[in-house]
Amino acid sequence: MTDNQDRIAGLLLAAGGGRRLGGRPKALLEHRGRPLVEHAVGVLRTAGCRRIHVVLGAGADAVRERADLDGCVLVDNPDWGEGMGSSLRTGLDSLAGTGARAALVSLVDQPGIGPAAVARVLGAYGDESSLVSAAYDGVRGHPVLFGAAHWAGIAETATGDRGARAYLRAHEEAITLVECADVAEPYDIDTEADLAHLE
Repeated sequence: MTDNQDRIAGLLLAAGGGRRLGGRPKALLEHRGRPLVEHAVGVLRTAGCRRIHVVLGAGADAVRERADLDGCVLVDNPDWGEGMGSSLRTGLDSLAGTGARAALVSLVDQPGIGPAAVARVLGAYGDESSLVSAAYDGVRGHPVLFGAAHWAGIAETATGDRGARAYLRAHEEAITLVECADVAEPYDIDTEADLAHLE
């Protein structure tokens, strides 16, 4: 795994403005006494990601101020309002030239997905043609791992809030699904009611 730790970059998408949460940036929601973005970085680190790029958007200055993101590469997405697709493109762009052969993409608003699920997805990496996704009772979810051979194609099709969905649908047969329902819960923090999941 050691070699792979250097080949795979963690890519945390944390730019969302929390439209349905009254415009509170998701990265700054509190979980266990710290900003959610800090928790999400901790999950990636614990799972074995040494190199982590965090895409910021809504409230980026406040996130820099309040969250301890030491050791992470912070990437600003000025177009974060266009949706997750633009953050995914910005994040993949930031990995160009770093030597990373794959990106493990996770979302800041899924605190129910911990290191165990992330480590499973990381463990399924083979080479830069790898396409791996966590699955929950057989249904594809996050995190997902994109080998570098797929980055250009994903960037071309990532629009709006769909992220890599269109690309993954077109390459369904190439995806390795890694079942994670026994170790993680893939809920999103999208609405006021979802805030109950935060601790």
